[in-house]
Amino acid sequence: MLAWYLEADSKQRRTLWAGSLGWMLDSMDTMLFALVLTPVMNDFALSEREAGVLGSLTLLSSSVGGIFFGVLADRLGRTRALMASILVYSVFTAACGVSQTLGQLAVCRVLLGLGMGGEWATGAALISETWPARHRGKALGLMQSSWAVGYAVAAVVTALILPRYGWRAVFFVGLLPALLTLWIRKAVPEPELWTQSRAAATEGGMSRVLGDPAVLRRLTIAATVNAATMFAWWGLFTWIPRFLSVPLEKGGAGLDIVKTSTWIVLMQAGMWLGYVSFGFISDWFRPKPTYITYLFIAAALVPLYARTRDSTVLLVLGPLVAFFGTGYFTGFGVMTAELFPTRIRATAQGLTYNLGRTVSAVAPFAVGSLAVDHGLRVAFNMVAVAFLVAGLLAFLLPVQGRKDLMAD
Repeated sequence: MLAWYLEADSKQRRTLWAGSLGWMLDSMDTMLFALVLTPVMNDFALSEREAGVLGSLTLLSSSVGGIFFGVLADRLGRTRALMASILVYSVFTAACGVSQTLGQLAVCRVLLGLGMGGEWATGAALISETWPARHRGKALGLMQSSWAVGYAVAAVVTALILPRYGWRAVFFVGLLPALLTLWIRKAVPEPELWTQSRAAATEGGMSRVLGDPAVLRRLTIAATVNAATMFAWWGLFTWIPRFLSVPLEKGGAGLDIVKTSTWIVLMQAGMWLGYVSFGFISDWFRPKPTYITYLFIAAALVPLYARTRDSTVLLVLGPLVAFFGTGYFTGFGVMTAELFPTRIRATAQGLTYNLGRTVSAVAPFAVGSLAVDHGLRVAFNMVAVAFLVAGLLAFLLPVQGRKDLMAD
C-alpha cells in the first residue's frame, strides 16, 4: 500500500505534503462556516435563502481566485502562488469572527473565497508535475483526501469551541494555516517541469488557452463536467450540518451539536477513503470509468440518505454518501493534468475547476431556496440529479490515463 510513497524522493514527498496540508487547511477554514451556520443564522436573523446567498458568494469569489492564482502559478511559480493563496484564506477566515454586520461577514467570505479557489489549482499542478504517471493518481488521491481530514478537524474544532465560546471564536482558529507558508517557503522547490517550461516559453497563460481551439474544447468539456459535480457537492455538503441539526418536524434529523459533529466526522472517514481509494482503483480500471462509476453511485445514494429518519441508518449511510459523493474529485485532478501542457497547466486547471465552481455557486442558494418551501429532504433531490448529469457528461472527456507529463 505504501510502497509507492516510500520509493519517492524527498522532493516529491515534500511537494505532496505541501499540497495536502494546504488543501486540508483550506477545507477546515471553508467548512467552519457550514458548521456554525445555525448560530450565525440566528444571530443575523437569516433565512435559509439568505444563508445560501452567503455560501454562493464565497463560491463565486473562489472561482475568480482560482483563475487568478492559476495564472500566477504559471507566471511566478507553483509554490509562490500556493503560499499566497494560503495566506489569503487564513487571514479572512479569522476576519469573519470580528464581523459585526451581515455586510462585513459577506465581504470576509468573498475575500476568503479568493484564497480558497487558488489552493487547488496551484497544489494540483505542483504535485502533478513532481510525481511520475504511475503514481500520480495515488499522490493526487492523498492530496484530495486531505479535504476530508480538514472537514473533520473543522467539526472537532466546532464541537470543542462553539458551545463554550461561540461561533466567532471558531473562526479565529482559521488563522493558524498561515504558519504553513513558513515551511513551504523553506522546504518546497519549484517543479523542474515548470522551470524547464518557463525557460523555453514564448507564449503561455490565458492567451494560449483561449487561442488554441483544441485546448479550448477540452477546457469547455472539463469545466462543464466539473460544474455539475461541484453543484452537487456544495448543494449537499453546505446543508448537511443544517440538515442533521434541524428538528424532525421541520424536515431534518434532529441531532444535537455533539451528535451532528460526530456524524460529520464519521462521514469524513468515508470521504477520506473515497479520495484515497480512487487512486488505487483507477490504476486498475483507469481514471475515466472509475470517475463515472463514483458519480452514478452517488446519484443513487443521496435520495436514500435524504429520506432516512433513523439516526443510526444516517450514521451508516453518511460515510457511503461521502465516499462516492467526493472521491471522484481525485479523478478530476488526474484527468485534467493529462489534458493540458505544462506551460498552461495551472491556468487551464484553474479555469476548468473554477469556471465549474462559478456555475456551482448557485447551489447553496438553490438548495436553500427549495428548502424554504419544501424542506431539505426534497431539496436534496436536486443534488442527486446533478450527480447523474455529471456522470453522463463525463463520457465526453477525451482522456486515456497514465500519460507522462512533458515540459511542453
